[in-house]
Amino acid sequence: MMEHFFYGLTQVFEWQNLLYMLLGVIAGIVVGGLPGLSVTIALALMLPFTFGMPASTAMLLMLGVYCAGTYGGSIGAILLKTPGTPASAATAADGFALSQQGKAGRALNISLYASVIGGLVSGLVLLFVSPQIASFALKFGPPEYFMLALFGLTIVAGVSGQSLIKGLITACFGMLIATIGLDPMTGSPRFTFEQTFLQSGIPLIPALIGLFAISEIMNQSAKRREKISTAVNFQHERFGWKHMFPFRKTIIKSSFIGVIIGAIPGTGGSIASFLSVNEAQRVSKKPKEFGNGSEESVAAAEAGNNGTTGATLIPMMTLGVPGDVITAVLLSALLIQGLQPGPQLFQSHGDLVYTVMVGFIVVNIIMFIVGKLAIRWFAKVTILPSSVLFPVVLMFCLIGSYAYNYSFHSVWIAIVFGLIGYMLPKFGFPVIPILIGMILGPMAERSLRQALVLSEGSLFIFIERPLALTFLILIILSIFLPMLRKAYDQKHQEVITGTKTEKM
Repeated sequence: MMEHFFYGLTQVFEWQNLLYMLLGVIAGIVVGGLPGLSVTIALALMLPFTFGMPASTAMLLMLGVYCAGTYGGSIGAILLKTPGTPASAATAADGFALSQQGKAGRALNISLYASVIGGLVSGLVLLFVSPQIASFALKFGPPEYFMLALFGLTIVAGVSGQSLIKGLITACFGMLIATIGLDPMTGSPRFTFEQTFLQSGIPLIPALIGLFAISEIMNQSAKRREKISTAVNFQHERFGWKHMFPFRKTIIKSSFIGVIIGAIPGTGGSIASFLSVNEAQRVSKKPKEFGNGSEESVAAAEAGNNGTTGATLIPMMTLGVPGDVITAVLLSALLIQGLQPGPQLFQSHGDLVYTVMVGFIVVNIIMFIVGKLAIRWFAKVTILPSSVLFPVVLMFCLIGSYAYNYSFHSVWIAIVFGLIGYMLPKFGFPVIPILIGMILGPMAERSLRQALVLSEGSLFIFIERPLALTFLILIILSIFLPMLRKAYDQKHQEVITGTKTEKM
């Protein structure tokens, strides 16, 4: 093991590999920050360039794009309320609120530091405990996936604003949208209205662009704001590791949430980031700030989604099972090099495996350096005149929607969801639960139906299996603990008020 580790260390620090990692990081940040151009698209575009490269160089280039693209999605989320990737959707509300308060530079720094810490934690776990986590992930079956999705839906309570009922309504609306397409069990079309483009379902990225980006352009245009943010002095704002100290517990916890979620095939950064924000709000001393410009929320979301990056490589490398679309592309890069991921990869090509693992950590360090140097330039986007900024952002939104599957249908879907995202908040309905429903709905439906087939219709399967029962307990706790805490706080406040009245 140590021999492979030191060999990987020497490979990573060869100047050619360092250069390709740097290029990958720059490309990932740029593509990840543009609306609609997801990490998957960036990796797919880079894949042809790996032909003829040594296997280690090709994988290090792809890792640079992957890690930086995941972080880059937060840039648009914070500055323009336009998440560059679905994993950054949880960052949009609080990040953009901070930007409007003149704290764009601070929000970008928090995002960068939290992303790097999440990535480093994920990388260390990948390096030292990947086989153990992979074996744990193998224990997940349909009942566990369903309970995990149900646990994820408890997030709705934390993002529903003043009305939980309205949040649940919009979450159900998102889950209803997720049923459009082909039935996952029978393959028959449903709710497609004889439109062939709907058979593949409502694509997430155009819907995401519409809900957050196009709707925000409509809002800002209606307010006739001259600039997105004012009174921000980026040149004199200093930000270092000491400023992250208040968020240390949140970031570490969120990073490990990301690691656990990322190691489970079929989940991903979106679920991890929302779960991380929900957990951070649950234990926060300032829960009312969440959704209105909470720095802790930004730190939790970015640590959570970047915590998945290394963990998603665990099932891919140890089992040959891609955890999501992104790792499927990375798996393709390995196959192109004539390598077969799986248990034999560690025995036959241990030097390459450890080069990838060590390179993952170095990529995050390079990402920090590049991001730190570029933050002041990112932040200047907020002081551009809206007459210039909004048309450019709208153009990227529409291009990104079209580039998702090279269809104008995706453009119309983005516009429709833009109108939905613009109108619903005017009647007090939050839009984030729609996205949560669309993300978790397919997993919940598929897993529930598969579990009931396995149990021949018996619901006891969800309490007979230890992992499923654990998630059920977590669901109950996540629902009732905040209620008990709120009741306790109210009672405590009444006691304090009564004591003050007696003294008077």
